[in-house]
Amino acid sequence: RVVRAYTDLTGTPELPPLWALGFHQSKWSYFPESRVKKLAKKFRDLKIPCDAIYLDIDYMDGFRCFTWDKKKFPDPKRMIDELYEDGFKTVVMIDPGIKVDRDYWIYNEALENDYFCKRADGPLMQGKVWPGECSFPDFTNPKVREWWAELYKELMAETGVHAVWNDMNEPAVMEVPGKTAPLDTRHDYDGHPCSHRKAHNVYGTQMVRATYEGVKKFVYPKRPFVITRAAYAGAQRFSSTWTGDNVATWEHLWIANVQVQRMCMSGMSFVGSDIGGFAEQPNGELFARWIQLGIFHPFCRVHSSGDHGDQEPWSFDKEVTDIVREYLELRYQLLPYLYTMFWRYSENNIPMLKPLVYFDQEDSQTHFRTDEFIFGEQILVCPIQEANAKGRRMYFPRGRWYDYWSGELIEGGMEKWVLADIDRIPLFIKEGSIIPKYPVQQYVGEKEITELTLETYYKEGVEKSTVYEDAQEGYDYTKGYYSLRNFKLNGKENELIIQQFKNGTYITPYEHFRINLIGLPFSIKAIEVDNVKVPLKDVKPNGDNTILVHKDFTELHIIGS
Repeated sequence: RVVRAYTDLTGTPELPPLWALGFHQSKWSYFPESRVKKLAKKFRDLKIPCDAIYLDIDYMDGFRCFTWDKKKFPDPKRMIDELYEDGFKTVVMIDPGIKVDRDYWIYNEALENDYFCKRADGPLMQGKVWPGECSFPDFTNPKVREWWAELYKELMAETGVHAVWNDMNEPAVMEVPGKTAPLDTRHDYDGHPCSHRKAHNVYGTQMVRATYEGVKKFVYPKRPFVITRAAYAGAQRFSSTWTGDNVATWEHLWIANVQVQRMCMSGMSFVGSDIGGFAEQPNGELFARWIQLGIFHPFCRVHSSGDHGDQEPWSFDKEVTDIVREYLELRYQLLPYLYTMFWRYSENNIPMLKPLVYFDQEDSQTHFRTDEFIFGEQILVCPIQEANAKGRRMYFPRGRWYDYWSGELIEGGMEKWVLADIDRIPLFIKEGSIIPKYPVQQYVGEKEITELTLETYYKEGVEKSTVYEDAQEGYDYTKGYYSLRNFKLNGKENELIIQQFKNGTYITPYEHFRINLIGLPFSIKAIEVDNVKVPLKDVKPNGDNTILVHKDFTELHIIGS
């Protein structure tokens, strides 16, 4: 109740475009254009799913925000359009520091309109960042936010950039003791003037708020996607975030796991880490283990500092490349489950990841567990967080859990050793769950979804599951054009009943569910759909425990012998 009430107080975001929940590849920095195109081609050649490529500060002209280095990127619109044709969305970085340069129109415009922060005794607050000496817009001033939002018109509406990444927005200032703005810096603070001592925590949030408003305006009727480094309570209304610059160590893998859980509990669920570590170079084992964790974080991105070596999925050996591909494919299969998680977060203030104590606080054994977490409502994840591990001990919450890999049913309420070689992460499904899956795609929208797979885990008893879908883009879902399916599973000794309750007017592109029955303790003797007995050959195309049924059934009755 506390978590949901706090999240309700600070706010939740609107639904993102579905591609924002796919895999993103980033580095400081990908340039010139030929390198970006080579990167994109490699993803498609190796059939490793990816939806977004990030351009760090080096795409700019001398690190001036809202500009392009035309030597590195002679025709950015053409490049972005060509990448999009192959399924890649382009995300660019924008920082708050505006280069002090009288030949730079943004600097001149801000200066003439008195939009920059000032020191207590009157002069502009200036500091060194990537472009050199910079001034900083006062994003706590609503007029400045309106101006900043309009700056995105050329970038988004004309050049075709799909999303924006705000970085260094604490604001970071180099070569000063505090690494940020002096505390005597003055801010408008929405008409209540104050010093940076008070405004520091909200500065980054107000910057990304302005960015969000601009991106939303200029990508409309599509949905905006924004990511920010600096944030404060409530920033989740405008942006996703990540855990900041980290290091390629096993300790930082463990930290990423804990941080993301705690961020989700703090109302900021759209969060992830720099997979593999930003600084230093991971070995193949660490990178593989981090990918295995990262696909179960709401925001899934590899980002690294280029001076430490390459960190693309194929940068290690073939075994690691194959592992990365397998887990990214799993991420894309689970997109309808993940999207439903996001809908619950947006609509009902429910964190997307749940520490075990949130999942079952009545069980005292969950109170100090930080490794295991619940992904959504029904998937238990426990990452491997040390080198050379072939398995680990983990705690299973009360109830019963299916091993995702073997199908073994495990009794909860106890600690247990589980095997987990380099290609496996401990992964378990709550009994009675219905887990929706899409086919593997190289990017969101690559394929028309012709059927939805429902992996159905038998339980003797009752369990409820939900699948939320919409057009994956745009705002029609706010007008009722969505599909909300609530399933009630009721398992008995020799029968299984699945009831479906539908809401919303969105018509999904597929016509059938492919129901994979897992853990069924009996052989199927007969099947009834909406009280009508159907020939087994019509609904069991493979003769096994897979059933093909129309998506609009009300009750599916499976009778055993």
